[in-house]
Amino acid sequence: MTGDARAAQMRKGTAASAALLVVFLVAWQWGPGLLGIPSFIVPPLSAVAAEFAHAWRFDHLLLHTGVTVAEVLAGFILGSLLGAFAGYMLGMSPVAELALSPYILALQIAPKVAFAPLFILWMGFTVYPKILVAILIVFFPVMVNVLTAVRTVDPDLINLARAFKATRAQIFWKIEFPTSMPPMFAGLRIGATLAVVGVVVGELVGGNVGLGYLLTFGEGQANTPLVFVSIVMLTVVGAIAYLGVILVERRVLHYLPARAVGGDL
Repeated sequence: MTGDARAAQMRKGTAASAALLVVFLVAWQWGPGLLGIPSFIVPPLSAVAAEFAHAWRFDHLLLHTGVTVAEVLAGFILGSLLGAFAGYMLGMSPVAELALSPYILALQIAPKVAFAPLFILWMGFTVYPKILVAILIVFFPVMVNVLTAVRTVDPDLINLARAFKATRAQIFWKIEFPTSMPPMFAGLRIGATLAVVGVVVGELVGGNVGLGYLLTFGEGQANTPLVFVSIVMLTVVGAIAYLGVILVERRVLHYLPARAVGGDL
């Protein structure tokens, strides 16, 4: 596909996406009233916008958003680093994988969100339980993708490198690490959104600040617009995290075709 054709395709896709957004906002504003849905169940867009302005001025919405963003960022970075490290170590050591795989599988099967109350019992109502839940959720998709990528490296390439007297470190940096980058970024994209889920679960269970706490506060007040405001802000945080990973992916994997690095999402 030529550059002009790709640009035209992107313009059409952007226009279609904008049109769908307009239709969604119009339906949100007038749809509930036309369908007879009470505003305390699905508030119109104008009510949510008014509640957003009120929460910004009086409910410290910016503070809650900033805390959630910081927790998501910390959980995502730490979970990604730990997942990538474990994936590389297990992928390069079949003995370690065989020894640790039952325990990793058990931890992966266990519902990650169920650890939130336990972490709160251990660490109290601080930011650490939320970050730990995010780390636990982000860890597995990154680890599995990296482990799978290292396993599937062409053995002929490794044998050829060994024939040229390449060291183990050279084989890793020249063959295994570059090969694992695209799958690792696929795991990072998944982890970016799951980090938001982990943080929100921690804030719902035992938070006193953050968007999850604000959502619970709105529920307790029967303030449906505030609940919608919290959901919208969490969606924005997740979208920004996802797009941030794509931007880094484009910069790092610039040598791959645009579609292969998520250029077309």
